[in-house]
Amino acid sequence: MNPAIVLPAPLTRRSFLAAGASFSALALAGCATTEQAPPEPTFDPQYVAMYAALPYERFPVPAVDLRLMKPTHLRRYVPDPTGERPGTIVVDTGARYLYLVMEGGQALRYGVGIGRDGFTWSGRAEIARKAAWPTWTPPREMILRQPEIAPYANGMPGGLDNPLGARALYIFQDGRDTLYRLHGASDPRTIGEAVSSGCVRLINQDVIDLYQRVPVGAPVLVY
Repeated sequence: MNPAIVLPAPLTRRSFLAAGASFSALALAGCATTEQAPPEPTFDPQYVAMYAALPYERFPVPAVDLRLMKPTHLRRYVPDPTGERPGTIVVDTGARYLYLVMEGGQALRYGVGIGRDGFTWSGRAEIARKAAWPTWTPPREMILRQPEIAPYANGMPGGLDNPLGARALYIFQDGRDTLYRLHGASDPRTIGEAVSSGCVRLINQDVIDLYQRVPVGAPVLVY
């Protein structure tokens, strides 16, 4: 035999299995991809500032998690679609928007949550009262539907857990309380939805802004 020629060692079962395992590992490594977390969304600095924390409130209000807000329901100026006179509050329950009619054909539009089917109200009325960090007193009919809120029959003090949130504007019609309110909310996921027992809710930062702009006696139209 020519000593320059080296014959391969005989292929044993053990070496065959080891080679197969190595090939499989290489194949898997070649097909594997590195999963990366999706990038964090970026938001217009204007909205970051608009919905920032309010630490100087009587009950400090946390910043809104903008990832949970519908972009279409962030506060913004728009051409007035209502035709109402300046100073009027118009609630479009179908689109889940509240408009504060401004001068010059403009309106300030807020996203809102509205009442579930069977708990809605519509008509012309006015804001007869305003309150910061209001007490919540559930109506008797609500207590009958939800007995667990009976402990608050005489009122729940204001605070972040209070269903009325940071501000409430009380809707009266012909001098009588309709029991419907424009009020604050802390959960951004409810804005743009039909979730309440009839009241119109705005995220706390928005209801504080509206409260500062609207006087007692302001007309309200809900349709």
